[in-house]
Amino acid sequence: MTGTYSSGELAELGRSLFRPTALIEVGVTILCLVLAWLLLRLARGAVANRNSVWFGRRIVDGALFPMLALLFALIARWVLHGQIEIAVFKLVIPTLVSLAVIRLLGRVLRRAFPDSDFMRAFERSLSWLAWIAVALWISGVLPQVMDELGEIRWRVGATEVSVRNIIEGTSTAVIVLVLALWVSSELEARLLAGAPGNLGIRKMAANTIRALLLFVGLLFALEAAGIDLTALGVIGGALGVGIGFGLQKLAANYISGFVILAENAMRIGDTVKVDGFEGRIADITTRYTVIRSLGGRESIVPNEMMITQRVENSTLADPKVLLSTVVQVAYGTDLDALIPKLVAAIAPLPRLLPEQPPAVQLTNFAADGLELTIYFWIADPHNGTGNVRSAVNLAILRLLTAEGIEIPFPQRVLRRASS
Repeated sequence: MTGTYSSGELAELGRSLFRPTALIEVGVTILCLVLAWLLLRLARGAVANRNSVWFGRRIVDGALFPMLALLFALIARWVLHGQIEIAVFKLVIPTLVSLAVIRLLGRVLRRAFPDSDFMRAFERSLSWLAWIAVALWISGVLPQVMDELGEIRWRVGATEVSVRNIIEGTSTAVIVLVLALWVSSELEARLLAGAPGNLGIRKMAANTIRALLLFVGLLFALEAAGIDLTALGVIGGALGVGIGFGLQKLAANYISGFVILAENAMRIGDTVKVDGFEGRIADITTRYTVIRSLGGRESIVPNEMMITQRVENSTLADPKVLLSTVVQVAYGTDLDALIPKLVAAIAPLPRLLPEQPPAVQLTNFAADGLELTIYFWIADPHNGTGNVRSAVNLAILRLLTAEGIEIPFPQRVLRRASS
């Protein structure tokens, strides 16, 4: 895409589209599209992640299809140049460039923000802008408009800025930041796809890489926009003062997030209790930790709280958890005979660890009966503790019913006062 079209050249382009040689270009264009489709169909069969940025759900949905078609179209134009008058390719190549940019940016934004309504609206806006830019470029209006916008200038300090510089810089900044976001997302997915043993360290590395790539991408974007990077020293000083006063809590949460991941004292999947809320750690971000309870509720805990407050981690050194339940039997019950039967009734239950059999202890002489506490171990608390405790209680109830042992309960006698 070089040069601009005058009104006469644009009219000549329109006439050349109806010449017989244009049919050759149309046929070659269709051949380029078919070759790109066939090549991607063959390559897609050997790819495990078909719903990726390059391939998409269907062959033509990814960013690789318009890129390959563009490559074949450029080769075909180079071969046909000098043999026939080029007309159709002057429309096809800008269209494929725009489609490749739209597909790449759109797929990256969908992958990085799958549930964001704002990003979907932003993607649609980018698509409309890209197609409008192609239409204006083909018609020859866009270069003339950009030249006129380049004449609108003003000074910002020692730098002279024009509207054209701002538009071009913003476009470059969006592309650079989206590409940096894509690379960081791909690296994060690869880092987190390994074994779960050192998930916290890999999560910290992924967060660090994403922050560095976005920072480098921001520097390139600012440079492309024509902003003097030496001014960032002053901005950095002001930012430091702002963090010291107004953003200290936010900075503390970010630093605490890296400390949590580095120390590996709390890992994704651990069962913890923080500020009275107990659940399983679902995610650790740079600012907060997501704890999901067994009932499905989620608590978003600032990372600073995870560092400064007492946190009970039930699965730090060992994922096995000791649970207990209590039952009372009537005074006079033969405990020496009952306790082995309770252990035998509970031990075969699913999820109870066979290498650590249940234990039954006489823990209290209650007012209404003898209080027995049954202890048992499980290795999967993330699957719930209420269900396994219920299974143990049902086994105890069935045994006591079969043995004819009474579970005492308080009884009260009411007497009517004589008149």
